[in-house]
Amino acid sequence: MTDGCHEALWWRREQERIRCLLCPHCCLLEAGETGKCRARKHERGRGLVTLNYGKISSAAVDPIEKKPLYHWNPGTSILSLGTVGCSMDCPFCQNWRIAGWDPALSLASMEPEDVVRSAEKTESRSVAFTYNEPMVWFEFLLDASRALREAGVSTVLVSNGMILPEPLGELLPFVSAANIDLKAFTPEAYRFLGGNLEAVKNSIRILISGGVHVEVSFLLVPGINDDMEAFGRMVQWLASFDPRPVLHVSRYFPARKWSAPPPSNKLVGEYCTLARKELPWVYPGNTGERTETRCPSCGGLLIARREYSITGNNLDSQGKCRACGMQSQIIITEYSGAD
Repeated sequence: MTDGCHEALWWRREQERIRCLLCPHCCLLEAGETGKCRARKHERGRGLVTLNYGKISSAAVDPIEKKPLYHWNPGTSILSLGTVGCSMDCPFCQNWRIAGWDPALSLASMEPEDVVRSAEKTESRSVAFTYNEPMVWFEFLLDASRALREAGVSTVLVSNGMILPEPLGELLPFVSAANIDLKAFTPEAYRFLGGNLEAVKNSIRILISGGVHVEVSFLLVPGINDDMEAFGRMVQWLASFDPRPVLHVSRYFPARKWSAPPPSNKLVGEYCTLARKELPWVYPGNTGERTETRCPSCGGLLIARREYSITGNNLDSQGKCRACGMQSQIIITEYSGAD
């Protein structure tokens, strides 16, 4: 098994220092220094190395709705894997121990082929790289995604979108679906969170234009991104894409360093109502409420959900409405509905 230290991709030398070219931080590192992600290091004599190759902090089989992905293989299970490190520093992070690489964490080791075997063992036809920021796991993510593609297993990203276009382009052919966390829509809010808004927007643009099924999550956090005017501009920007992505407006809960009370279900609903003026598919998250997807042709129920469970499925194995036969926009490559 790997010890986690592996030659990194996407960097260049600048005299005695090294410039990482994976994410928009473009960290310039002296020998011995580690980047903002805590997962990439300038090692004297070797260049840039990644410290988390094959290191697993979290593994579970989840419902696809938990990612959340509502319009891609509904009702199926997905093998979910995470490592350590992150390219942002959100004060409300739920997974801050793995994002910050807590030294007390116990990490397992895997090779890319082990990911394929785990997917086969758990009868998962898709694998999500999630929990922390998967882009800081780039080298392992790329190798595992290639192996999964060869085995006929889909790769899913649950990401903050903080990656430069060139490395994202290298990964793009192996990605089937993604949920991108668009955390705010002002440069100031992104700077506060340790990120870059334009880089994230560019990642969403590249993924959609590259044929990846994209859903976007917006976690409503009081005091950080609860400017409804900025949210409205975000919705208009998302509506400019074809296809227009699914939007999840989720309710924040206090965590790590952010103690503001969570927004009410009513307020989340108001944001969803605003978003639905421009986007056809908008869902509340973390509210405990039932959500529905209805056929735009006949109005019949396509999918009903509560939390992460499917409570009603009226799609056939081709993704068509059982009531009127119209092809829905829900992608089905793995069927789990009633016959």
